[in-house]
Amino acid sequence: MLTDFLLLIAGFVVLIFGANFLVSGASSLAKRFNISELAIGLTVVAFGTSTPELIVSGISSTQGHNEVAFGNVIGSNVFNLFFILGVAGTVYPIIVQSNTVWKEIPYSLFAAIVLFVLVNDTMLFGKSADVLSFLDGLLLLLFFAAFLYYVFISMKSESGSEENPIKIYSLPITAAMIIGGLAGLIAGGKFVVDSSVAIAQGFGVSEKLIGLTIVAAGTSLPELATSTVAAFKKRSDIAIGNVVGSNIFNIFFILSICSLITPIPYNKAMNFDMYVLGIGTALLFITMFSGRKRKIDRWEAVLLLLAYIGYVYYLIMQE
Repeated sequence: MLTDFLLLIAGFVVLIFGANFLVSGASSLAKRFNISELAIGLTVVAFGTSTPELIVSGISSTQGHNEVAFGNVIGSNVFNLFFILGVAGTVYPIIVQSNTVWKEIPYSLFAAIVLFVLVNDTMLFGKSADVLSFLDGLLLLLFFAAFLYYVFISMKSESGSEENPIKIYSLPITAAMIIGGLAGLIAGGKFVVDSSVAIAQGFGVSEKLIGLTIVAAGTSLPELATSTVAAFKKRSDIAIGNVVGSNIFNIFFILSICSLITPIPYNKAMNFDMYVLGIGTALLFITMFSGRKRKIDRWEAVLLLLAYIGYVYYLIMQE
């Protein structure tokens, strides 16, 4: 059991370092071809911080650990929404731009609703089984493409300052960083999936609980670090944009890729967690109008943290 925990921690470490190498190498390559820093931030960096979820859910679905695959994505989104925004907002109140309030947060809620509809085949459509199918994956990918289109359209109206110059490496070093980063992600993801399943079996708890808590929190460490540092530097757009963008990315891209590889059976017991995610996202939208400014105050951030603690406690009590 101790070996499994050590492998789990090692897997998370390798995942995070792999993501960092991939982001640095890809950013260097993009910058070498004169792609703007804003474009890099909204695409390469956003992809990089979500690659741990992509790798872990992808490996889980191909190995038949469906509850880990779904639990990782849904749990990561809940962790992002309640814990990461809670920590970031406690560090410094997060002021939210109008675009994020009226477009990105609602699109994040829309993503949660779409996923709920697609996976609840028996309840909503009277089918014999709940599964995220190949066609469902295509639909999710279509919505992700629409989100990317929105991002690039928005970029054209943004001036975007080069406050954090990207270091350009030589082509051999850049290639080594990208290849090494990908290798680290695959190896780390394999460690995380295998060890988390072994831990679940060892403690006699469900893969769903492990996926929704330990795996979800571990794969969200890049987002936690990014948003917390951004809040400390009083860069609210990055702090909340990272979370909202990641939640959209997780549902529309990661689950679409997983279901295109192989259909993923869904456990309707996770509907509770879907309700938590949907209600939490809706409440985030509502809190934007609780004061004079559209922002997450410290007291609201503390409530988010308390809500997450209560959510995890409930999950444990249900086992």
